[in-house]
Amino acid sequence: MNISPSQFAVAVETDNRRRALLQRFMHIGRRVLLTLPVLWLVVSFVFLLIHLVPGDPVAQALGEGASAGDLSALRHAYGLDAPLHLQYIRYWIGIFHGDLGTSLRSHQPVTKLIASRYPYTLLLSVVSMAVALLLAVPAGVTSALHRGRAADQAIGAASLVGLSFPNFALGPILIILFSIRLGWTPVSGAGTSGVLSMDTVQHLALPAITLALSLAAILTRMVRTSMLEELGQDYIRTARAKGLTERQVLYRHALRNALVPVLTVVGLQFGSLLAGAIVTETIFSWPGIGRLTITAIGNRDYAVVQGCTLAIGLTYLAANLLTDFAYTIANPRIRE
Repeated sequence: MNISPSQFAVAVETDNRRRALLQRFMHIGRRVLLTLPVLWLVVSFVFLLIHLVPGDPVAQALGEGASAGDLSALRHAYGLDAPLHLQYIRYWIGIFHGDLGTSLRSHQPVTKLIASRYPYTLLLSVVSMAVALLLAVPAGVTSALHRGRAADQAIGAASLVGLSFPNFALGPILIILFSIRLGWTPVSGAGTSGVLSMDTVQHLALPAITLALSLAAILTRMVRTSMLEELGQDYIRTARAKGLTERQVLYRHALRNALVPVLTVVGLQFGSLLAGAIVTETIFSWPGIGRLTITAIGNRDYAVVQGCTLAIGLTYLAANLLTDFAYTIANPRIRE
């Protein structure tokens, strides 16, 4: 059977695409396998650490006036009278069956508690990341274009200030300024109308800005450094020599390539937003997983602490995997 050169070229191109797709899935598969031991170590470490913390969760749940029989009965009901290694095995068996245990304080399933709080933490993280990118990308590009000038120095100084303010200091300052003095935003909470209501959006403003400012400072420096590197490449001079406008050169070529290394930082920082949200949610009484974790630690509520840690760990690993997948699409050379 005779094959024309065009048919042969099409067949070769199709085969190359299939191989590239297979390599991409193999790369992601390897990354998934590597994250499983990390997740196991995180959950195991938290399980052992929370059991080593001084204090009796059962006595704290029942109060000082509880009898010895009541304490013993509750420990047996929650399996806390079993040896530690047996509790560990039971916990992992429960995870594989979708059962994260029951809260000692509220007596509700941990999965139900996390499901009711997780959307608020996810909303806070996504909005904070969006605000940070909206601030960082224009600021980083402007700083790179005006390297060494007043605009570059001003943006650098603003970035330094953003990095210097921790969340636990910035949050109260924003509350005093915008909530107490100006009365523009609610002081705390998330409203009572649901996750995606306008009431929640008003309550979301200050905690999102608190998380976004320090992240924007980091991303601004990343964008600036990456843009300076790209603007010095030969293809930029070639694009200008072809008569492209400066706007086309900057945004169609330089910025597009400059954002590729920034993707990795965005993924890692999105995971760190979950950790930062623990402090921010506590300051603003935001009903997310972070605040639930802090409350559970104070109450020695083992099951809730372990469940929240597992949820945060899974989200962190999922964000890293999605970032890695996006990076392989933007820069296929890393698969080689």
